Amino acid sequence: MSLIAIGDLQGCAASLDQLLARIPAHERLVFVGDLVNRGPDSLGALRKVRALGDRAVAVLGNHDLHLLAVAAGIRPAHDDDTMQEILDAPEAQELIDWVRARPLAHLADGALFVHAGVLPQWSVEQTLALAHEVEQRLRAPDYRAFLATMYGNRPLQWSQTLAGADRLRCILNALTRLRFLSLEGAMDLKLKGGVDSAPDGWVPWFDHPQRASRGTTIIFGHWSTLGLLLREDAIGIDTGCVWGGQLTAISWPSRAVYQVACPQIRRPQ
Repeated sequence: MSLIAIGDLQGCAASLDQLLARIPAHERLVFVGDLVNRGPDSLGALRKVRALGDRAVAVLGNHDLHLLAVAAGIRPAHDDDTMQEILDAPEAQELIDWVRARPLAHLADGALFVHAGVLPQWSVEQTLALAHEVEQRLRAPDYRAFLATMYGNRPLQWSQTLAGADRLRCILNALTRLRFLSLEGAMDLKLKGGVDSAPDGWVPWFDHPQRASRGTTIIFGHWSTLGLLLREDAIGIDTGCVWGGQLTAISWPSRAVYQVACPQIRRPQ
């Protein structure tokens, strides 16, 4: 039996309904993160994915983490957030606890699923182990203390000697925010354009020449300006649902693509 990976929802619950209507009901599902925020129905999207139960796995994206931070009082909501309905829901704490119990990386049927990217030094096995380090902190009773330390762009480069908050922040930034790397392996966490927007000496993370995970196909979201990427070693499925693009799903390992057109909820700035 195959599985279906689904790109960034960002609160577009109606588009998810349309997409699920086209997918065989027995297929397992993997959501590549950013279930919530920016779209018109973050609460509905979150409820729908949670209601799928054991049929679905959802890895955490940067907007899902933002939800946790806002709910915990660590960060203020942004003016353009669309998450207040989650915080006001009668089952708000249950939803928050469900989100913080989601993985940051998932290996299934020979593919690795993450929201954003993987650093070049990391094998698949190390990626899963490092993701688990952060997952343990998110699931701990004192998770709010971790959330208070997770924001920031440094350290930009991985070292096995990193410890404490710096280590966890570096892991989290790679898995949920990464797009471009220098040839030395440093992250750029500000560039958001397509592959041709990188300055000299910078490459998309999946093109880094020393990528240790190259032998495994990585399926990811996060990069709407990249569009649909179908390569042997990397599959990108954030096709800008909330920006008026498509909500995309891909069957693995067949690579059959399912897409639904989405209304433009937000305009790129």
